[in-house]
Amino acid sequence: MTTNLRMERGQAILSADGVRRIDENEYAVRSQSGNGEYQVISTEAGWTCACPDHTYRTIECKHILAVKLSLSLRQAVESATVIAPVNAQACPSCTSKRIVKHGIRRNSYGDIQQFLCKQCGRTFVVNLGFERMHASPQAITSAMQLYFTGESLRNVQKFLVLQGVKVSHVCILKWIRKYVKLMGEYLDKITPKVSDKWRADEMYLKVKGNPKWLYAMIDDDTRYWIAMQVGDKKWHEDVRPMWREAKEVAGKQPKVLITDGAENFRRANRKEYYSKWGDKNTVHVRDITFHGNPHNNKMERFNGELRDREKVMRSIKREDSPILKGMQIHHNFIRAHEGLNGDTPADRAGIKVEGENKWLTLIQNASKR
Repeated sequence: MTTNLRMERGQAILSADGVRRIDENEYAVRSQSGNGEYQVISTEAGWTCACPDHTYRTIECKHILAVKLSLSLRQAVESATVIAPVNAQACPSCTSKRIVKHGIRRNSYGDIQQFLCKQCGRTFVVNLGFERMHASPQAITSAMQLYFTGESLRNVQKFLVLQGVKVSHVCILKWIRKYVKLMGEYLDKITPKVSDKWRADEMYLKVKGNPKWLYAMIDDDTRYWIAMQVGDKKWHEDVRPMWREAKEVAGKQPKVLITDGAENFRRANRKEYYSKWGDKNTVHVRDITFHGNPHNNKMERFNGELRDREKVMRSIKREDSPILKGMQIHHNFIRAHEGLNGDTPADRAGIKVEGENKWLTLIQNASKR
């Protein structure tokens, strides 16, 4: 049996819940034939299994591989940063945790869950992050979702009117600015677990009607958007600030960086990711093709995603626009990617945002600080 086939069968055992943990060093792994279980033990000399394949051939059998896969999966889950929805946990008046749901508070802008404290008898609502906002959290987060998936401000406004929420398109823009800034300050403190292979490219866009270039760097494995920079020129813009930002965000520099042949990319890599000692240098791949190997297809797909959003806007109003940061948050934490089997880049980078409404989860957690 080849190693790849044993790995596939080990994965099948794990998928069928065939690995049972007894303690830190001992596991019971179900036989694929259904005839009982095999004991897999971790020793100083390595893993051992009671199955004939390991006992007589002394190879790493499918049962040992199933245990190793289980361990790697558990370690990945334990090391992940989980951002969970904020629920009511204590009464704001007496801090008692004896609270229960107590109906819905209804107003002209939406419904809010009401809670009852069984200790002091008071009722309260949890509206974290949306205090003194006339619209409901559902209306605000729905507006953000529609906007960052390609709708214009006026189309979002028309949608909200149909939901009974009467606001102007200017008000919607103010929501976006407020909450993008809030989420950005919170998420910037979380370090994503990206791979050692990154990609960088530039994309033409307009800022207040003037031609500009958006430089972006993404992780090759997770497609996490690590850093960005807006510049005036394509070939001669100093992009070292983006190189430094990417290193600060990821907590490391890549081992391989894929870009096109632009001279400013070469200079930035040599200045920021080059060491005279040699062992820490980043390998810079510049000779790429769209079809072939190496290629930059992932970066071109990323540029297409941004282009779809930028076309609706026609022009960004200023270089430090919160819209760009909002696009980055949407790409990394909200949008499910087909190329990642429905995961978000943040999921693959060890940052799990839970809840049906991820915008709501992010805003609540950012407001807790």
